[in-house]
Amino acid sequence: MDEGGRSTRSVGRMEPSQAIIEAVADREGVEPTELAPPEYETLYEVVDPGALDALFAPRANGAGRLDGSVTFRFCGYTVSVTAEGTVSVEPAE
Repeated sequence: MDEGGRSTRSVGRMEPSQAIIEAVADREGVEPTELAPPEYETLYEVVDPGALDALFAPRANGAGRLDGSVTFRFCGYTVSVTAEGTVSVEPAE
């Protein structure tokens, strides 16, 4: 969904790190596999994808995360990930 410069998508069953790659690639008009150096920085350069995925993964007892969010800059965008399962991508100011 595009909301005035902001793209928002539901993570669903997808890991947040993969949802970020797909959302940024969509904004750039390229395939996710094309989101690579030298034209683009890697996600690893700005955040640990494994740690990000673990942060929003269900708890050991299977319960979902109730709240929390992470925001950072990636490939010229401000990216926000929430415990509710959304990834939003908007142009960085």
